[in-house]
Amino acid sequence: MLIGLIADTHGYLDPRVPPALKGVDLILHAGDIGAEGVIAALERIAPVTAVAGNNDAKLAQLGLPLRVDVDLGGVRIHLVHRLIDAVPSADTRVVVYGHTHKALVAERDGMLWVNPGAAGRVGFHREVTLAFLRVEHGRCEAELVLLGPRRVSSTRRNRQANERSGGVEAESSAVTTRMT
Repeated sequence: MLIGLIADTHGYLDPRVPPALKGVDLILHAGDIGAEGVIAALERIAPVTAVAGNNDAKLAQLGLPLRVDVDLGGVRIHLVHRLIDAVPSADTRVVVYGHTHKALVAERDGMLWVNPGAAGRVGFHREVTLAFLRVEHGRCEAELVLLGPRRVSSTRRNRQANERSGGVEAESSAVTTRMT
């Protein structure tokens, strides 16, 4: 089973995200969704399980829980926005979280920790990222995917153009893979 992992969209679904997620069996959104339309757009790709982020409070948490456990292919996945709110059970194999806007795949104490980074326009991140989690026969593998530079408003674009080399958009690429 191929699972798309996304976080921190903050009300904006980058147009590079849907093609990148095409073919996934499920999408897990780790919070700070920002608008119901983001979930609706993702649901056109695959079923979505999501949790509320700290910035979703103004939207009545979109009616979403703070954390959720999902059992897939013999693997328990704990989905949460902020690590401070994580309560993984003893049989949790993967923790998926957001909030930091920093993409990460790490294995600690026999558990896989995955932060897909940020896929929206809001925040300090420079790259739009997401992740894939492949679960097969009780094994799991996570892969981070860079979709290219974050697209910002024109007022910020001029200031940030000086920080980037030429402002050329990078192609999508996978950067990290871990097995557990």
